[in-house]
Amino acid sequence: MESAINKVVLSGFAGADAEVKTLSGNQKLARVNLAVNENYKNSAGEEIKKTQWFTLTFWNAKADIAEMQIKKGTRLTIEGRLQTGSYEAKDGTKRFTTEIVVNDIVFKEIELIA
Repeated sequence: MESAINKVVLSGFAGADAEVKTLSGNQKLARVNLAVNENYKNSAGEEIKKTQWFTLTFWNAKADIAEMQIKKGTRLTIEGRLQTGSYEAKDGTKRFTTEIVVNDIVFKEIELIA
């Protein structure tokens, strides 16, 4: 059987500060929503600006980095893998989730021109 690849690379801006939780066994989890902007022209030639939101998940040492460095508006590029899951909502319906488990983070500073 041929091996499969599950790899995602995204670049965007944090929508809020990293939310951090300490779980049993001293595991640390951080989550951040990442806004990724897309610009394109539609068939009528009009400029379209679209923002997509992705949930990033950081574990343990990466969660520590996220907690210290990711604040609302932080620009970052990540590499990770897609992970899907499901849970039962309070109303009894089944909900599905898709997150990106982050393997690598690159922070970028915005150059200010005066």
